[in-house]
Amino acid sequence: MVKKTLILFLFLLGSTPVSSQILKELDSLNFIELVDKRFVDHELSNYSLRVFANYKVKQFVILNDDFKLRYVPKNRSGIGFGFSSSKVLIDIAFNIKGNDEEVTERFDMQGTTIIGKKNYVNFYVQSYKGFNVKNNFDQPTVFRDDIRSVTIGFNTLRTIPDIEFSYSMLKAGLDNVNRKFYVTGGFGAFCFFDYFSADNTILEDSADLFFNDQAQIKRYNSVSAGVLGGVLAVLGLPYNISASCNIMPGIGLIYKHVTLVDTSYEPSNNLLFKVDYTFALGYNMERYYVNLIYGGGFYSTDLGYDNKYRFNLSKAKLAFGYKLGRGKKRKRKS
Repeated sequence: MVKKTLILFLFLLGSTPVSSQILKELDSLNFIELVDKRFVDHELSNYSLRVFANYKVKQFVILNDDFKLRYVPKNRSGIGFGFSSSKVLIDIAFNIKGNDEEVTERFDMQGTTIIGKKNYVNFYVQSYKGFNVKNNFDQPTVFRDDIRSVTIGFNTLRTIPDIEFSYSMLKAGLDNVNRKFYVTGGFGAFCFFDYFSADNTILEDSADLFFNDQAQIKRYNSVSAGVLGGVLAVLGLPYNISASCNIMPGIGLIYKHVTLVDTSYEPSNNLLFKVDYTFALGYNMERYYVNLIYGGGFYSTDLGYDNKYRFNLSKAKLAFGYKLGRGKKRKRKS
């Protein structure tokens, strides 16, 4: 598996527009100069400090033609703070667990950046331990603290025209729309590693009658790389309000290894289908901004033996930002 994973990552590194561009620049720039050029915004007025409330969840599903099991984590809400600029946005969140004894241990980091004028990049690192197991065959929901899930990946999108605006600009409070409607699109690539496991099997005893022996999964791991397309659209509304929508469907190859209680196998179908999406609303003033963003991703592949695997990434965030280096309020032209 390590060899196959390395091959996929090397292929992706050499084929994505962002990676190729950075490798070329390494020939003429040292590391500090490269970081300064690509990730540092030297305009103080583009920076802001942020506080926010958020909702994040990575859930996965095992299903056949008639029945399905959903694995949903608990304590999905949080609060946090961060900073943003025209080139990078970093938020740090603290999960709210409450007084419930059954909690999900989790780490969920997601980031977005624009490299140069054409390259939109987002990445995620997610680790969850403890899931509610839900079903569609009228059995009680059970909390399993032995089930763990890890997902690490990124998407890159190179737009055909320059990126004048995207939902990441709205998140950073920099959505100064010069026209009422803006749309652009492009192409790119994605790569991710995905894993889940249980002490024995992820199936409950009550599910044995509804699934075959090949669904008695003890451990699953996969690595995938593929291509995607994307559309970024923005609508300027009255009263300093902007709306944004990003959609990025993709298709890729995936290597999968399934470990059962007594044996293991590699599914023969190596295709994966995905779509990522984001919808946002923003209210932007000279010194302050407020935005509401909902987004996620849907990933689907075949496990063979009439079993399928899907996972969903969902997130919502309400953020309030204070812009640094700005002067007195100025009326924004409508």
